[in-house]
Amino acid sequence: MGNGIVLILAIVAVLALLAAAVAVIFLVRVWRSVPAAGVRAEPGGAPGGKGSAVEVQPGAAPAAGAPGGADAAGALGDADAAGALRGTDAAGASRSADAAGAAGGTDGVGSVKPDTAQLSAARLAAAEAEAAAIVRQAEEAAERAAEARRDLDEEVRAVTAELRQLRGDLERRETRIAEREQRLDDEARRVDQLAGEVDAVRARIDERQAELDQLESQRRTELERIAGLTADQAKAELVTAIEQQAKREAALIVRDIENEAKKDGQQRARKIVTLAIQRVASEQTSESVVSVLHLPADDMKGRIIGREGRNIRAFENVTGVNLIIDDTPEAVLLSCFDPVRREVGRLTLERLVADGRIHPQRIEEAYEQSRLTIEDLCIRAGEDALIDLAITDMHPELTHLLGQLRYRTSYGQNVLKHLVESAHIAAMMASELGLDPALMKRGTLLHDIGKALTHEVQGSHALIGAEIARRYGENEDVVHAIEAHHNEVEVKTVEAVLTQAADAISGGRPGARRESLEAYVKRLERLEQIAQAKPGVEKVYAMQAGREIRVMVKPGAVDDVGAQVIARDVARQVQDELTYPGQIRVTVIRESRATEFAR
Repeated sequence: MGNGIVLILAIVAVLALLAAAVAVIFLVRVWRSVPAAGVRAEPGGAPGGKGSAVEVQPGAAPAAGAPGGADAAGALGDADAAGALRGTDAAGASRSADAAGAAGGTDGVGSVKPDTAQLSAARLAAAEAEAAAIVRQAEEAAERAAEARRDLDEEVRAVTAELRQLRGDLERRETRIAEREQRLDDEARRVDQLAGEVDAVRARIDERQAELDQLESQRRTELERIAGLTADQAKAELVTAIEQQAKREAALIVRDIENEAKKDGQQRARKIVTLAIQRVASEQTSESVVSVLHLPADDMKGRIIGREGRNIRAFENVTGVNLIIDDTPEAVLLSCFDPVRREVGRLTLERLVADGRIHPQRIEEAYEQSRLTIEDLCIRAGEDALIDLAITDMHPELTHLLGQLRYRTSYGQNVLKHLVESAHIAAMMASELGLDPALMKRGTLLHDIGKALTHEVQGSHALIGAEIARRYGENEDVVHAIEAHHNEVEVKTVEAVLTQAADAISGGRPGARRESLEAYVKRLERLEQIAQAKPGVEKVYAMQAGREIRVMVKPGAVDDVGAQVIARDVARQVQDELTYPGQIRVTVIRESRATEFAR
């Protein structure tokens, strides 16, 4: 569209230039065709009685005659005139010259002014030059228009060829579409034909299905008549039999899997635990922290009591520790539920006995010195435990609480040493299992941290310790290991399981802990009661100091699968109800004996 507009404008411009050139040429030709105006002198104008005529043409210079009335003639050249108006001006100029000659009383002919002729010639030349320029511009414009027309023709031819190609493509597409529609119509007719055939087959199938349903109903009726059971009753009996068989097979599979898993797991666990125990070098087997102070002489008891019991009352008021003085030679007993306070009292009394000066003021001074000493010892004990385990980034309050456990025992075992030993064991097992030993050390070291506050805060030491660890910014895995090591919270991580194992190993090894006879007897009785309550159990024996239970079952009432179920239930109930060091093995024995006598 843009090229077409440019071409039209070029053609219009060329036509305008051609029109201008034609107009100029026409004016020049009109100028040449106009007859030149003559200037004549009338007779009798001059005194000599002779007259002459002068003809003036545009573009020629006038010629002068002889003086006294000679004729002069001037001719204008054949140059082109600018227009008829210019010829008229020349005639007017001749007439003016004639009038001037008559007035002079001479017989000569007047001449035209040379300036007017030269001006006319210049104008004519300028007009010719302008016409030539216009002609050249017109020719150039015509050439450009011709070139633009050629470009337009080429473009028109290209567009025409493209249109022909597109028309051919469109015709071919229409042909293909028509062929495809024809094929689709053929396919539709075939599909309709097949649909009719399918409907006929479906009708035949429905007829056969109706016949089969009728035969099945007759067969079922005949079976019910012969068996004397309805279909629902037979189905229920069949389902029950299959269910029992499936349960039995499932129990057998579960037993085999559990036995295999236990075998592999026990071997692996035994190896890991054995390596951990072999690599731990404990300094003690059992420790009893008793608050007994030996005196250099029995007379020191009187000085401790003081006049009218003044010193002993002051000692108990300041330290909060009960001082028991009996007939035991050269010894006094200190009693207090707080082990740290009891140790402060023991150290205070030891300072007083060593100094020899025992009075209320000296008791207060010795108590302050002993309290500061015990605090330093607690911090130093906590730091020593951290250095032993290569732990460097522990909160100072946790370090202080760890140091306080130096003066706490559990079943005769020092709690701080138990924590350090458990941390070493857990780290070794974590290394064997590919876990993080540093994380295991941290969690196991802090798992009994709540025992430092159980006499001040109500609640389980596991939950108290978890809250303390969370308060001082410990990792959530460490917190979970602390709160779950006694199953008060469901165990969710491997680290918590290893913490439980390390705690059990440290507390269950021979000589590590001791328990009272009453608690031991009660635990054995409860073990036998749990096993005896199961159906089919005949006899129960608690053996190996309560570390194994042997259950005898009736062979007629309990099969092999039932014996496995009883063993699992007893072990789970014991684990949920009782607290014990190490582990307890549950063995269920089922045997059948056939006896005959030969007579």
